[in-house]
Amino acid sequence: MSSGESEVDSRRIGELVMDELRQLDQVAYVRFASVYRRFEDVRAFREEIERLEGQPTPEALRKQLDLLADEPKERRR
Repeated sequence: MSSGESEVDSRRIGELVMDELRQLDQVAYVRFASVYRRFEDVRAFREEIERLEGQPTPEALRKQLDLLADEPKERRR
């Protein structure tokens, strides 16, 4: 609805779900991605996990957002 389009491609929905899961729960993300992207071997799992390991965890991101919320607006600029 927020895109303003009357129809949304199922591929776009899958990508949006993966984006949200990646930020919410990395294990759920890998599980969903393995089916959605049709991982065919262990190497595909390993590559995706290695990509995730290079990114902040959902918990670390939430803590960063909490710190920003506590910071006065004039300091954020």
